[in-house]
Amino acid sequence: MPEPKKIDFFALGLSDAVGFFVGSSSGYGVGALLGMDIFAPGDGASSTVAILLVGLGGGLGLQLARRWQRSRNHQK
Repeated sequence: MPEPKKIDFFALGLSDAVGFFVGSSSGYGVGALLGMDIFAPGDGASSTVAILLVGLGGGLGLQLARRWQRSRNHQK
């Protein structure tokens, strides 16, 4: 009977966190380049779009980190 694969949960969580942080920071940077302020007072369209960019960036960064982790596990 083959031995089950061991999962390194620390590396998995760390790569998820780094991917989310880098993606969110990238989304914030894109919003800032477009002149949108996520921390603007009120709930205007500009700050709403900036919040969406940060969320989308974080989600994309997380998905890229998980793809990288999956490809790394298949190489072993």
